[in-house]
Amino acid sequence: MVELSLTRLAGTGTSGRLLLVGPSLGTSVASLWRDCAGSLPGDVEVVGWDLPGHGAAAPATGPFTVRDVADAVAGRGAALAEGRPVDYAGVSFGGAVGFDLATRADGPFGAVVCIAAAPRIGQPEMWRERAALVRRAGTPAVVEGAAHRWFAPGFADRSPGVAGELLAALAEVDDESYALACEALAGFEARAAVKPLWVLVGAHDVVVSPENADLVLSRCGHLPPAEDPAGVAVAVRRVLEEMRCPTTTA
Repeated sequence: MVELSLTRLAGTGTSGRLLLVGPSLGTSVASLWRDCAGSLPGDVEVVGWDLPGHGAAAPATGPFTVRDVADAVAGRGAALAEGRPVDYAGVSFGGAVGFDLATRADGPFGAVVCIAAAPRIGQPEMWRERAALVRRAGTPAVVEGAAHRWFAPGFADRSPGVAGELLAALAEVDDESYALACEALAGFEARAAVKPLWVLVGAHDVVVSPENADLVLSRCGHLPPAEDPAGVAVAVRRVLEEMRCPTTTA
């Protein structure tokens, strides 16, 4: 069983809508989503969850799968709903969780947005090799590679504080928890969705191709909510409104 640590990022109360948001591997949900959450409408309460050993979460106690995490996210979403509409948005690993949630007809989420994610992310052997590297040398060993993968060209120079905070958080992630998350991605392959699902990918993402995305985010690499918070907030709001109010014809 995966225990999730939750962080309220924006909004209060139970009178509006709830948006549960998920992180990318190696990030804390607060550093990734904080500015974007603050750009969403005031009636939306935004609550984020952290992967085991990341951000505010305790280290993993054993192996887990993407589906295990999705089970925990679905449970927390249902508990937090309190009669409100509930939607989900996640980045990379959090997006993989979104793909799983979208296969559940009876889950709590009305609509799902997967950012910088695909039905399969990378190749299994690549994830196993990265898990082995982190077990051997720790998460600081993957910081330099992440700096090249995560951001659109020029972003780290324009926003050194944001990039630096994200990379510093990566270096602090629990080594074994990170390795186990890599192994979870190695075993991940999404099934067909039965819930409304949109995929948003950055034009400069070198991890996930934008080829099959529903919306391409022109200014972003692999971490859009941190790279273009206002733009992603506009896109997420529009997508959720469209998925909740589909166009009908007479």
